[in-house]
Amino acid sequence: MTRNQILSDINQIFIDTLDREDLVIEETTQATDIDEWDSLMHVLLVDEIEKHFKVRFKASEIQNWKNVGEIIDSISAESQFA
Repeated sequence: MTRNQILSDINQIFIDTLDREDLVIEETTQATDIDEWDSLMHVLLVDEIEKHFKVRFKASEIQNWKNVGEIIDSISAESQFA
């Protein structure tokens, strides 16, 4: 799976979880860019991403993410999609 495919899947997860059909996620997207992406929503997004990609992230890894690109990096490193 390519980075673009992973990004596309993440974008759909964000749309579904945040209930925002108009949302377009990019690798540079950060939590501060999306009003609905608060700490509770972050937990839900991580849970949905882990389920979708069949991965488990370490808490320290999750806390260090600065943008969606870093989430993609973690998915690539932790999964069969690398």
